[in-house]
Amino acid sequence: MRKIRYLDIADDLRARLHAGEFGDGRLPSESELSETYEASRVTVRKALEALRTEGLIAAQQGLGWFASGDPLRQRLGRLGTIESQLAASGVTSERQVLELRTMVAPARVRDVLNVERVVRLLRLNLADGRPFALVTVWCPEDLGGSFTRNELTEHSFHDLLDVPLGHGVQTIAAALATPRQAELLEVAAGSAVLVCQRTTYATDERAVLLATHVFPGALTEFSVDLPRSEASIAPSGIRLVE
Repeated sequence: MRKIRYLDIADDLRARLHAGEFGDGRLPSESELSETYEASRVTVRKALEALRTEGLIAAQQGLGWFASGDPLRQRLGRLGTIESQLAASGVTSERQVLELRTMVAPARVRDVLNVERVVRLLRLNLADGRPFALVTVWCPEDLGGSFTRNELTEHSFHDLLDVPLGHGVQTIAAALATPRQAELLEVAAGSAVLVCQRTTYATDERAVLLATHVFPGALTEFSVDLPRSEASIAPSGIRLVE
């Protein structure tokens, strides 16, 4: 099994934070951490970003990284993953890789990722043994071509990619389950599903992942906390499609 270096670094830094090793709250610089862990700056930055996502640290422009005063604080704009929600509820989540292959990119995927060859992953996510998501992920071959089925069972592409990730664009729409989707999700063909399409970009604005998540409509719902309620005839985020 490939060792995920930035996760190991994040684990060690997390333990050091909990132990109060950084007395004044300030972490060593990224260059110092790179030297300490004998890792690239990209790998160290991914570890730091993982801890920032958890609310453990924060960055101050020109000053570096600091331990957060309240490790439980989350920004209003941050959406938790469904896996973290399951874990908090005591539900065991599991990934099953159904297919992993390298291929010529279909036209739609090529237009988004701007590459000719891609890795295609088909995965089923389960909650306490019950299917709750059918996931298809496309990744440029030069970035994901060496990943194995075992690695992608234990980790997501976000964990494995050795590039600094930036923002993502996500849309969610209603659809009807195809016979194949219905078979894998153990629902009736033609039943309602939520289809989430997400494009993930690196910090240099290159699109590095294109993913489609299909959720049974009877098991899932999309919920967002709105910091301010605007007067409108429709919920926020809804738009008409052409």
